[in-house]
Amino acid sequence: MGVVDQASTWLDRHWDPEMPLGEWWELLAESGCGYPSWPADRYGLGASVHEARAIVARRMSCGILGPPTGVGAYLGAPTLLAHGTTDQIDRFLPGIAKGTETWTQLFSEPGSGSDLASLATRADRDGDQFIINGQKVWSSGAQYADLAILLARTDFDQPKHRGISFFVIDMRQEGVEVRPLTEMTGGQTFNEVFLTDAAVPAENLVGGLNQGWRVTMTTLSHERDSDNAAAGVGGGVFYGRPDLADSCAAYMAPRRTEQLDGVELWMDPAAPEMPARMAKAFGRTGDAIARQDLMRIHILREVMRLNGLRAEARRAQGHEPGPESSTGKLLTSELGRMIRDVGLAMEGPYGQLLGDDAPEQGVLQVYGLFIPAMSIAGGTDEVQRNVLAERVLGLPREPDLSRDVPYRQLQVGTQRER
Repeated sequence: MGVVDQASTWLDRHWDPEMPLGEWWELLAESGCGYPSWPADRYGLGASVHEARAIVARRMSCGILGPPTGVGAYLGAPTLLAHGTTDQIDRFLPGIAKGTETWTQLFSEPGSGSDLASLATRADRDGDQFIINGQKVWSSGAQYADLAILLARTDFDQPKHRGISFFVIDMRQEGVEVRPLTEMTGGQTFNEVFLTDAAVPAENLVGGLNQGWRVTMTTLSHERDSDNAAAGVGGGVFYGRPDLADSCAAYMAPRRTEQLDGVELWMDPAAPEMPARMAKAFGRTGDAIARQDLMRIHILREVMRLNGLRAEARRAQGHEPGPESSTGKLLTSELGRMIRDVGLAMEGPYGQLLGDDAPEQGVLQVYGLFIPAMSIAGGTDEVQRNVLAERVLGLPREPDLSRDVPYRQLQVGTQRER
């Protein structure tokens, strides 16, 4: 029996929507069916990307709840599997796979966004631990997180890309202050995080001292990957802390909104289908211009699918995601803007409404307000174009006189204020 049939048989035999959420996620993790492309001895099945895609499609077609997803599953786990020690993988993967620990990402800083390598948060060695001081921003779900992947500078005498280290940090300790940021949507997905003498055990250093930029490239390649099928997409994406004692059925119940710190925020995953639904609702299906706009969305989604297959072929050959991740990230941003513009155009004057007064309780309105973040998160569109220009088209690297200068001599990031 092949791995796809094996997983399908297991899912059919064990799925019970009345099972407590935590019990199902633990069972799914132990079976390997949650993240089938992970190694067979690391909560996966060792499946190829093609096999993993088939398993996920089978699970979703049967309405079976998938594994917990988020920063831990999409970014933390792939990075640890590529660069972590055996001890780090043993300690951190169980909580990710079973949904008992939530993760966030502490990369961007107020003075270091697109130029991430200019970050100024420092990690000073103190015996068997590092002491962290600095500020991070745009950290999704940080107010709920137990752990975080963190970039901090460990050598100020090396050039900016070579003095960075990659850590896993405990978010529940003293010295970590999280302040949610209220967005245009009214929600609070993003946060700023202040680190004041926070401690990280030396055993939580990932990939070696001052090797953080190399590790980060793996993390960012997964963050920019628009095709997450192999990671187990389709399960419970959450920024809150779900009650693991609730039944799977209760957790899967249709939710028109999700409560985020007292603000109701639309979280409907069907947003990409909304323009077509609005065309039907407002009698625009016979309109030539409307049909052309809907076809543009269809074509772009098909291009994204084909780009995902190209990335899949690369992974099947044993390579990390490459420039096609940047292509996928750009396509995701463009598709989001297109869905927003076409969908709201279909609604006509009703597109100016919000909430219960708007069509479909305002899914497109909130989606449209959130979409600008997609062209920034995970590397701006401008950064992605630079990557493609240099690595695919072979154009000259963008001039950067600071690349070989010791960091402490640079006027970068927050150091510009000196």
